[in-house]
Amino acid sequence: MRKINLRNSDVADEFFMNAALLEARKAELKGEVPVGCVVVSEGRIISRGHNLSISLKDPTAHAEIIAIKKAAKALKNYRLTNCSIYVTIEPCPMCAGAIVWARIKKLCFGASDSRTGSCGSILDIVQNNSFNHNVEVKKGVLRCESKNIITNFFKIKRTLNSSRQKK
Repeated sequence: MRKINLRNSDVADEFFMNAALLEARKAELKGEVPVGCVVVSEGRIISRGHNLSISLKDPTAHAEIIAIKKAAKALKNYRLTNCSIYVTIEPCPMCAGAIVWARIKKLCFGASDSRTGSCGSILDIVQNNSFNHNVEVKKGVLRCESKNIITNFFKIKRTLNSSRQKK
């Protein structure tokens, strides 16, 4: 896998967020809520994930959970202390908790989530001083692209549901 120069963190963050957006598109093609995620260690993507809750009939099959599990296997360690995680949408409480328990160093996300976002929007699990680990957070990386993919998905879904109800 290609190693990215981490000297310019903004360029690296955009590169890895684009990889997460590719994962979100995979979810979208499967009819899943389009959220994508990658975990990075030492400038390399070590795991990828996208939402699979509908396909797997598993409420825990969020992009972050899938990517964290794969990263732990790849590193042969349940602690991902020197890893960064990139996700297109602000993590929910479950995923934010998993990020803390995995001891992930840095979280970058694209769009905030005013309904379930737990990394600053409605809760802040990843920077809660009651826990023994806090995560560095960078918000808004490729925000427009991340927001658009999920907004368009639900817009199309509502339109399809509305046309079905009229028949």
